[in-house]
Amino acid sequence: MRAAQEQYPCVELCCMDEHRLGLKPILGRVWGPTGQRPVARVQHRFKWLYLYAFVCPQSGQNQFWLLPEVNTVAFGCALKAFAYSVGAGPHKHVLLVLDGAGWHVAHKLEIPEGITLLLLPPHSPELQPAEHLWSVTDIPLVNQHFLTLEHLQHTLEPHLAWLETQTERVRSLTHFHWWPSI
Repeated sequence: MRAAQEQYPCVELCCMDEHRLGLKPILGRVWGPTGQRPVARVQHRFKWLYLYAFVCPQSGQNQFWLLPEVNTVAFGCALKAFAYSVGAGPHKHVLLVLDGAGWHVAHKLEIPEGITLLLLPPHSPELQPAEHLWSVTDIPLVNQHFLTLEHLQHTLEPHLAWLETQTERVRSLTHFHWWPSI
């Protein structure tokens, strides 16, 4: 971070992670009448969408993209869109903390100008602030049955758009006492 701060006039520290969502239901606790077991309709099907989440824990600014797959090409597209949206380039540099998934470290990955990837140690999801967003991104999906991925997407998109405006809530979930301040 210090090297980036000496080299660039503006440096921001962010993190990102992916989350798999699909037609396999997410079950959660619900209140039910005494003596009766609540019923949730489920039909296990294995079709997926992937939620790419970018967050700056210090400010709470966040962005989400729903993509049909998780691989080097899809990650590269999400990374380019993120870099463009935050203005990363010669005058603003973003240090992006992420895990060591194969598509994050692939040789074919094109990293946009103004972005530097910082990899977390292996097997350390507790160090990834973006992991804590999944409890709030899944809220409209819990105990729901979706016939198609499009139905799931149409249910989730308004919630993600609303969540992008909730910077203070996101900050409270992701800004840990040990997270470096810039």
